[in-house]
Amino acid sequence: MRIALVSDAWAPQVNGVVRTLHATLRGLKTLGEQVELITPDQFRTWPCPTYPEIRLALGAGQPVAERLDRLRPDAVHIATEGPLGWAARRWCLRSGAAFTTSFHTHFAQYLALRTRMPADLFWPAVRRFHAPAAAVFAATATLEAELHGRGLVRTRRWSRGVDLAQFSPDGPPHPAIAGLPGPVLLYVGRVAVEKNIGAFLALPGPGAKVVVGDGPARATLAMRHPDAIWLGTQHGADLAAAYRSADVLVFPSLTDTFGLVMIEAMASGVPVAAFPVAGPRDVIGDSDAGALDADLGRAVTRALRIERSTCVAAARPFDWARCTEQFLAGLTPTALPLAA
Repeated sequence: MRIALVSDAWAPQVNGVVRTLHATLRGLKTLGEQVELITPDQFRTWPCPTYPEIRLALGAGQPVAERLDRLRPDAVHIATEGPLGWAARRWCLRSGAAFTTSFHTHFAQYLALRTRMPADLFWPAVRRFHAPAAAVFAATATLEAELHGRGLVRTRRWSRGVDLAQFSPDGPPHPAIAGLPGPVLLYVGRVAVEKNIGAFLALPGPGAKVVVGDGPARATLAMRHPDAIWLGTQHGADLAAAYRSADVLVFPSLTDTFGLVMIEAMASGVPVAAFPVAGPRDVIGDSDAGALDADLGRAVTRALRIERSTCVAAARPFDWARCTEQFLAGLTPTALPLAA
């Protein structure tokens, strides 16, 4: 199958969307599928306002259309609502090609946090983007229900996985974390206003707070919280070592659609402390691998009592191979006529 995979989120960005797409791409290639990527690294880009680490493609409309005209894909999946996503959507509608989309990010809530305007003002644009799709892929039942409530009723489940070979309790500790006074509380993710990191950094009590990640709020937060350990972005073995060196992963976000870092921490034997909101509720579920509480400090206290082996066992069902199968099963044929 010739699959066109269109995403405005791609390397060198470091986030759950990019890691999900990379893992899915590896799975698709293993299955022998032909995947044509349309990503920002193939275009001139400009920095996203308020988030310069994210680069947005410039003048993508015609080049994207030409690429898709040449490819004549059997399926088109649009992963993001950025310039490339809108360009691919226009081509599909103009060509009469069926396509699918993903709902990875609560853009309406993120824009509300950054502009201090109501999220409902931004939902019409989000709904307009996804409405023509044959299916909108969502990671959890909670997210599907939310989309249904917003009028997007054609949804398909596309869950998330974890690389158990990389993330495990076995291996050396991270040199910057080993020897810190315990308990070691870890945050992994973008350092941005929508991640609610202030709730993590403001936690009282002994021990050390470690932040892995980067983003537009780092400079301000680092100045306000000089006692925290700021490691910046970590990859591969360094990231795995950071997880296993912690006592608790603190996940303070109130807006994430999933939270890939939670299952990576669990696979590393590290319990999760989070608010009882969508994302953490879906990942932790009925397992004993984390503690959810409206009082984040109380969640940390409870999480510290969880056995590491319990966390590892709870992460095992999150399988990237199964996620790739879900992705393939959800694709809709473009039903394009044969090229002349």
